[in-house]
Amino acid sequence: MPIIDVNGNDLHYLHERGKRRQQRGELAAPGPGVAPAPAPAATTTSTDLGDPARPAGAAPTLVCVHGLGTDSLASFYLTMAAPLAAAGIDAVFYDLRGHGNSGRPARGYTVGDFVADLAGLLAALGIDEPVHLVGNSFGGTIAYAFAAAHPDRVASIVTIEAEPPTQPWADRVGLMLENTRRDLGREDTYAWLQKTFGSHYVRLSRLAYRRLQETSMADEIPQGPLLDLEDLARIQQPVLSILGSDGFQAEDPYLLQSVLPDCHTVIVPDQDHSVLVESHRRVRELTIDWVHRHQAVGVPSGEGA
Repeated sequence: MPIIDVNGNDLHYLHERGKRRQQRGELAAPGPGVAPAPAPAATTTSTDLGDPARPAGAAPTLVCVHGLGTDSLASFYLTMAAPLAAAGIDAVFYDLRGHGNSGRPARGYTVGDFVADLAGLLAALGIDEPVHLVGNSFGGTIAYAFAAAHPDRVASIVTIEAEPPTQPWADRVGLMLENTRRDLGREDTYAWLQKTFGSHYVRLSRLAYRRLQETSMADEIPQGPLLDLEDLARIQQPVLSILGSDGFQAEDPYLLQSVLPDCHTVIVPDQDHSVLVESHRRVRELTIDWVHRHQAVGVPSGEGA
């Protein structure tokens, strides 16, 4: 179990190398392309931008950042590791501080702390080229914050049911965390979770409840640092926002497109916040194509291949 000391805390990680299928450094051909999102009145349910030729050279690096509470690197690793390697993409998976097999300090859970961990992990692994970030839920929030803090370290961003760390986000997440810390430990809550999701989710929920009780996570995460509209306008990297049609952003799924300079939205029909789990094949296809398309660092998403 690879463990590395980052910012005085143990981080559990896995670094999977992409397979080289072609000679002269060429990688495997990508799947179908990702279309620019339509106007806000429409709903994107499919993609088709053609099949661009991929630039030869070093393999792109994708860093997967999981969500909060019951999540861990397993949600990405089990659904993406083998396909990413087969597609010639190097991938880094890691457990956030306080999650999975990483250390659980009592304090140090602001968004800034998670951003510092990601920067420290990349430095410790000797990854100095811009990376592609894919973040699920809170992992996507970290990806946006990292891009704002380290724009030169990011080639592109894929987020799944995720928002940047803004004041409205902090207000909603703060209330959710406080309610969870208060109610998740009740046995009637676990009985409902058992009936609805099964014993595995109950076990994960009990662990998440312990994290909230034993750390400052619920108090510190909403503190940010938060981004305002000017901060968001400076995120120049191409962004793919994957949302469930019934997810947390269902009321205004194209809001990010109105505040980020280069953002495309794909809405997965008949899905809620659990898009990564319930539609992992679709998420995987979109992510692999997105990384291939934006492998040439510095090429805006509307140009190039």
